[in-house]
Amino acid sequence: MEIAQSTLNLIFIGATFAVYIVIAARSRAASTKEYYVAGGGVSPLANGMATAADWMSAATFISMAGAVAISGYDASRFLMGWTGGFVLLTMLMVPFLRKFNKATVPDFIGDRYYSRTARAVAVICAIFICMTYIMGQMRGVGVVFSQLFGISISSGVVSGAVIVFIYAGLGGMKGITYTQVAQYSVMAFSYTIPAVFIAMALTGNVVPQLGLIGNYTADGTAVPFLAKLNAINTELGFAEYTSGKLSTINMFCITAALMCGTAGLPHVIVRFFTVKDVKAVRKSACWTLGFIAVIYLTAPTIGAFSRVNLIEKLHQTTYTEAPYWFKEFEQTGQMAWVDKNNDGRIQYFGPGVSEAGTFSVFQGKAPEYPLYDAPQEQRIGVHGQRLLANKADLSNPNELYFGNDIMVMANPYMAGLPPWVIALLMAGCIAAALSTAAGLLLVLSTSISHDLMKKIIKPDLTDREEVNFARLASFAALVVAAYFGVNPPSAFIAKTVAFAFGLAASSFFPTLLMGIFSSRVNRAGGIAGMICGIVFTSSYIVYFQFLGGTKEQLFFGITPEGIGFVGMLINFIVAFAVSNMTKPPPGYITEMVANIRTPSGVRKTPPTDFEI
Repeated sequence: MEIAQSTLNLIFIGATFAVYIVIAARSRAASTKEYYVAGGGVSPLANGMATAADWMSAATFISMAGAVAISGYDASRFLMGWTGGFVLLTMLMVPFLRKFNKATVPDFIGDRYYSRTARAVAVICAIFICMTYIMGQMRGVGVVFSQLFGISISSGVVSGAVIVFIYAGLGGMKGITYTQVAQYSVMAFSYTIPAVFIAMALTGNVVPQLGLIGNYTADGTAVPFLAKLNAINTELGFAEYTSGKLSTINMFCITAALMCGTAGLPHVIVRFFTVKDVKAVRKSACWTLGFIAVIYLTAPTIGAFSRVNLIEKLHQTTYTEAPYWFKEFEQTGQMAWVDKNNDGRIQYFGPGVSEAGTFSVFQGKAPEYPLYDAPQEQRIGVHGQRLLANKADLSNPNELYFGNDIMVMANPYMAGLPPWVIALLMAGCIAAALSTAAGLLLVLSTSISHDLMKKIIKPDLTDREEVNFARLASFAALVVAAYFGVNPPSAFIAKTVAFAFGLAASSFFPTLLMGIFSSRVNRAGGIAGMICGIVFTSSYIVYFQFLGGTKEQLFFGITPEGIGFVGMLINFIVAFAVSNMTKPPPGYITEMVANIRTPSGVRKTPPTDFEI
């Protein structure tokens, strides 16, 4: 007897959830050291898998391939930025930070810049960065849950928040680490297996990457796959898939912001404190890069394949003959069709076929629907389609709407893959969002419980009280994250996450880099640089995302995703300028910096009585 797709989805997801919760329960943290750094004894291999899972967020797993599918070459900014940033982090930052032997980024900044104020500013920056990042993860969970269970995205976000709290808020880093090992395994298989199936169907090649640069053979011909994709795009009024539309300066700034932001992400940095020494850090970094490569080298193939499948399966298809999966995605609001010319066919066109130069389907950023108690003729069209409350954009003939973030989940449906492959992919999508959300949640909770409560407000906290504060902070952070997961700065997950990278690039990256490699940057310079960098970057993002900033007002055409690079430069300039106008750091700080940079050096413990 054939098992329904929905039942298979529930079986696969339920089984993986059970594994995660069992692991978390068995690895429940019993001390602050286990809660913050898993006791410091994780093997390099296990930490490499856990770090890769932490890194493979919903933005990477779901949204990056969707961006590649829609934007083509322009989406390479995510691949180049995130990959380059991780190399920068593991080679330039982490080994030195690990020698300092502090569990959190604010801990390092507080000691290096010998100031409670510096620690407090770092805590605030960590909260801003992690909250913005976790919004995207909660949104990703909501999108997947919505499609799986036919519920609203908001209900999906709440469900995901509860699950994350169970295994992250209770287990701490110890529980998260071993849960993420399992999650990476799920992600790797669920990402690569569909790609193999689709590559064989479209190109006859079992290796997806070779299929991408090989020939398209699905129609019996043999033409270069990328040439086929370029031809499809231009025929429908889109730019060539392999060409770029972003300006050079904007492309550079976005890529640089993602790269430098990666090197300043606190939830990734802290992962390397779970191994026992610097040698283990370097081994762990090598394992992590290898595990990341498995998915990063597959994402472009999934994006390109899904682009071809979408057009081949839907363009010029009558709605009554549309595949079942389109109607399922339509019901959850992930896809929509507006019959502008009343011919009953789904048409997908780009700006090149419109005098207005747009390809929007309707007015507004997202689909809106009539109330459920509205008359049927307002909810259901003559062909049975779900009607929108949005007014149609009649300036162009495009009738098909779909969210970038749905492409990865829709791809196996479009390719007609076996139900178990689809179920496996769904489990992987959820694992990606949950794994990163858990790491971010831990950083948020430790920033509040350890760096704020223990180090500044109430130094006499016991271990038990500190862990309880961390769990309370986890709950509060998830409530806020769930709200913004329902009402995100951008419906596009990768874009929301890019804001977090910009905030990290403008605040933590310069401060950490100067703290490691400059003995002249002092307390005043470090604090002033962090504040100026993150205030400038966050103000720019808020203005253009929420306050009506226009394209013409952009600074040199740099969009909010790339402004973190400018904020980083401001941080560097202000920090060095202020430091040179004030007295140098104390002698023990200079010695500490020298010891951190010296391979054979042993750090001397600095005083703990901070100046304010």
